[in-house]
Amino acid sequence: MSKVLSAKEAAALVQDGDTLAVQGIVCTSIPQYLVNHLRDRYLESGHPKNITLFYEASLGDNGEGGSNALALDGLIGKLKCAHVGTSPKVAAMINENKFPAFLYPQGVAAHLVRAIAGKKVGVITNVGLKTFADPRVEGCKINQAARDSGEDVVELMEIDGREYLRYKPFPINICFIRGTSADEKGNLSIEKESIRFDQLEMAIATHNSGGKVVVEVERVVETGSLAPHNVVVPGHLVDYIVVAKPEEHLQCIADPSFHPEWCGEARIPLTEMEIPPLDIRKACGRRIAFELKKGYHVNLGIGMPESVAGVAAEEGFSDQLTMSVECGIFGGVPAGGMKICSSHNPEAIISQINTFDLYDGGGVDLTAMGAAEIDAHGNVNVSKFNGRIVGPGGFINITTNTQNIVFVGSFTAGGAKYEIGNGEIHILQEGRNKKFIQQVEQVTFSGDYAVETGKNILYVTERAVFQLVKGGLLLVEIAPGIDLQRDILDQMEFQPMVAEDLRQMDPRIFTDQPMGLRI
Repeated sequence: MSKVLSAKEAAALVQDGDTLAVQGIVCTSIPQYLVNHLRDRYLESGHPKNITLFYEASLGDNGEGGSNALALDGLIGKLKCAHVGTSPKVAAMINENKFPAFLYPQGVAAHLVRAIAGKKVGVITNVGLKTFADPRVEGCKINQAARDSGEDVVELMEIDGREYLRYKPFPINICFIRGTSADEKGNLSIEKESIRFDQLEMAIATHNSGGKVVVEVERVVETGSLAPHNVVVPGHLVDYIVVAKPEEHLQCIADPSFHPEWCGEARIPLTEMEIPPLDIRKACGRRIAFELKKGYHVNLGIGMPESVAGVAAEEGFSDQLTMSVECGIFGGVPAGGMKICSSHNPEAIISQINTFDLYDGGGVDLTAMGAAEIDAHGNVNVSKFNGRIVGPGGFINITTNTQNIVFVGSFTAGGAKYEIGNGEIHILQEGRNKKFIQQVEQVTFSGDYAVETGKNILYVTERAVFQLVKGGLLLVEIAPGIDLQRDILDQMEFQPMVAEDLRQMDPRIFTDQPMGLRI
């Protein structure tokens, strides 16, 4: 019997109340053709209703793609994922308490898939302690509907006198995964995908839960024509195959082009990459670059941290570092923006689950992460602020077990204007909103826990650099052209400590030419 179904037939497999797992991260490797047909089925029939939607990371393009396509009243009955920052329609429904929403650390969500696959007791880890994921704080419950649901997805436990969190497993009824080719038996390959992701683990988890595995591909090939080493999911685990239309089976739903340099089919000269202009984003990336050392394994978060990749390329030392993205890409230069989960000329692409094994074990030398709010205790919030629900993504996993961490962002938010050049920066118009506040709205990173565990923490902005010490934040550097009182202290809700040997940030950071930096 053929395993090939139409997308409409595949969408009909999802039943009311099912737990549906969907592959993908941000705009990359999403089975969008299947997702769109599930949307269409619901609009036509009102089914399936009240599904539990699960995905490991973020899933969306800030528009109609990804999980945004499923943001329909009554379709989603519960959400379990790591991030909704690129799914504004879903985030709005969470804010409106349309359904309970539980937001996990991304690595935990990935490891839960493996735990479900092996019918383990869940994920037992230190990741999330003293953050909003901790049941003593919020227990991953991001909205009132989750708090009212009576469901606890995580519990505190003690092993050998140390605290851990146990994130609880759940069965998966059906999953949508994707690749490039499937043979007639369902063996799946991913030669045109820019990431490996977790197709195998999600397929096993669904199969061992008694569920159905549906794969979206661009072509079906003859059985036996795929090299065994290239098969990422054995056909035994695949129940159904759907062949997608090319325009709905994109490498990245934010970019209609196929990029051979993302999947190792070709390499491009790095000289072809655009050099970013001198702005506060680049200035911050340059300051972070001073923390890099030859041979470092570096992880870069979404947003301003991405600028480090461009700085490394411009300064000519990209090849002296290994940069990785939590979706499993190592080496090359991360693409950035909505394409963050792709990289130009990657050296290796592994599963997200194995990448978080590396991260959780302390295998990253330095990470640069964004920061929406920072408080007097050194806590950082990126997950919920100013009425906006975002989620932690990989932030908590990476910052929990990395020794050297740089948080980066603009000093204020909302309309700030700057003049940068000739080795100085001047504030022409201050931002409307302070980011250094007395207490963060939600704890995504615990300053107290970082001090307890002896981490090296810097907070880098376009005008100042702080270090986390016992007792809070210590101002250690100030940018040329910046007034300490007017531009820094008056723009904070709390008084930081000021270093006796307060230093000036390197003027090269604010000069419109390569710095000549060597690591």
